[in-house]
Amino acid sequence: MSDVENGTKGNTGDFAFPKSSTSSNNNGSNNSSNKPSRNKKKRVRPINPNNDGGAKIIIALLAGAGGAFLLALLLLMSRLESQEFENGLLNSNVGGAQGVDDTLYEEQQEMGGVLPLVKGQRQIATERISKLLGKIKMSKYINEDKMNKFNKLFGANNPLDSVMKDANEELGRMQGVLEGNKKNEMPIKKLDLQQKLTDAVEKEEEEKTKRKAVRKKELGIVDDAAHANEENAPHLHPHFPPLPPHTMSVELFGEKIITDTLSHNKPTMAGIIAVLQRFLQNLHQFLKDHRDSKALTVMNEYFALVTKYLVPLEDAYRDRSVFPIREDGSIFMSLGAYRDHLLGETLRQAFKNAASPDKLFVGAVVQNCFGIDVTCRTGVEVKGTDKHGRPITEISDREPDVNGIEQFCDDPEYTKYCDNGQIRALYVNETESNGPTTARYFASKLWGGETYFLQADAHLRFAPEWDRLYTEEAKAAKSYPKAVLSAYPPGFNEQDPPYKGGSVGTRLCTCTFSTSDVEHHIIRINTGETCGAHANAPTQIAYIAAGFFFARAEFLTDVPFDPFLPWCFMGEEIALSLRAWTNGWDIYAPRKNLIAHQYRPGRMGLPKFWENTGRVFGRPGPGFNTQLQTISLKRVKYMVGYKDITKESLEDLGHSVVLTDFEHYGPGETRTMVDFLEHVNIDIEKETCGNIKWCNKCLLD
Repeated sequence: MSDVENGTKGNTGDFAFPKSSTSSNNNGSNNSSNKPSRNKKKRVRPINPNNDGGAKIIIALLAGAGGAFLLALLLLMSRLESQEFENGLLNSNVGGAQGVDDTLYEEQQEMGGVLPLVKGQRQIATERISKLLGKIKMSKYINEDKMNKFNKLFGANNPLDSVMKDANEELGRMQGVLEGNKKNEMPIKKLDLQQKLTDAVEKEEEEKTKRKAVRKKELGIVDDAAHANEENAPHLHPHFPPLPPHTMSVELFGEKIITDTLSHNKPTMAGIIAVLQRFLQNLHQFLKDHRDSKALTVMNEYFALVTKYLVPLEDAYRDRSVFPIREDGSIFMSLGAYRDHLLGETLRQAFKNAASPDKLFVGAVVQNCFGIDVTCRTGVEVKGTDKHGRPITEISDREPDVNGIEQFCDDPEYTKYCDNGQIRALYVNETESNGPTTARYFASKLWGGETYFLQADAHLRFAPEWDRLYTEEAKAAKSYPKAVLSAYPPGFNEQDPPYKGGSVGTRLCTCTFSTSDVEHHIIRINTGETCGAHANAPTQIAYIAAGFFFARAEFLTDVPFDPFLPWCFMGEEIALSLRAWTNGWDIYAPRKNLIAHQYRPGRMGLPKFWENTGRVFGRPGPGFNTQLQTISLKRVKYMVGYKDITKESLEDLGHSVVLTDFEHYGPGETRTMVDFLEHVNIDIEKETCGNIKWCNKCLLD
């Protein structure tokens, strides 16, 4: 599978889609011929040093670090097998006459294992081997400094180094035979380098695990996270590495990882990631096919894509937990990061300040412009003012985005958390990003059975022992275990001193109907009065902030994240609040702030997903995203009970698609939608938000 097929290409501003090096039909078979492969005479394709094949794959892999790199090396062989080395010597048909030509091999078998080479055949075979040798030598030369770095980390006899030496030795023997320099016959037996690499990696991992166990025993260390992963959470194995980006789960572990997850009630984290990656592959092609489509067509076809690739995962675990919940006090932190330069620092701060970092697990959806063969773009930057004092803005080229996961995992102080499987990452190319609601849906799927679920933004700072304090605060709520903590955290600047926390928490007690032309009167929530940090227990509030809430993991079963809210920026908080409350969850304000958030005004010039939407569909600016959001918001407005949004009106407009699977992502059955509106004093007919006395005066336990 190429990087292009997985949607890893960057954004040129015109949404370039370079052609894949391979193509397949719906059944995954090659389209170029219907003949059996044994009758097909293969030819080695010309080597192009400028493509994104073997050399760049090796470069990308060698950019990884730690134990995750060893696991990701398996990807190298599977990708090379489907690209330049399709007929060559670095795949499962390595070495021997089979590696030279199927026809020659058949002749060899007919001759009893002796291979008579005529002049023409010898020249063809020699040219093929020379090209493959040249490719290997070129790749090794280009990556010499990377290999040196890798050897320093893992020693000269690491798995990749050993396998490459075996490959060169085999190629050398074959070349010697063809050139007539050696007396030995052409080797018949294949050298399966992929299996050799697999075996070597597994052996290295086993030895490394043993060395770690011995060292920990010597130091008296008990690794709770490793213990949980290995004994209490078998679904976290096989471990899917967070690096390098765009490692494909299916290529590491095979199609069975998806089948077991969807059909055999054997879910694994690697299987869920594989399902999400398959959706992203098809989304990439979808965006290419619908570049010129109208908004309603895009929305109809997008819902069909979600129904085909994501709904089977939803249906497989409907109304039940995907994984058993571990009662060990562990916390899963869900992060949706859109081209976020603070993701790495957010992770460092979270683990550094946690009372129990070994019980902290992260699911990060990294939506970046990776800059592979294309140019990345800035957000709208203010460059000055004109003579009338109006801002002069522009969007310009920029370097590829920093990978916060790589920053974190490369830091020696935190590498162990990546090796232990505490960092789970899904990489989404910027061009496939369609807003925070989709990113948060993806991130929620990276939950692996932890006791608590925390959703937050990826630009935060944390107070000391924040994890212990939030856990204690949740347990102090009267409605626990069905209590949700939520607030708008205080802001910070990057130059501020370390965050200590402790200020009085905000309370989400007010709302307004938006008057913005692009938000169509959607309800926006806001803060109200405060109650002081010294109350005996937390008290209830009206709303949940999508940028921070903390609850027990049963929340994910009762209020599953909705995959049918694409290109939507506003509306998620009122929907989340209504769904949680009607499913029996009470919402509480933490008495003290324990995290701080970087609020980002437009003058910072950071990229926005709606700018990307315009480029993807060839309509620069936010206008087309607004058209898509207008349709998407009708799902939320129908849920809340807007009088002008009914089934009949949606059918008349041709917008009934927004009600797809609504019964699974609408109001709950414990309390009604009408009860919620009365609870928070919203008059939906007059579109007004009244004063919520019980919330502002902290009267409801």
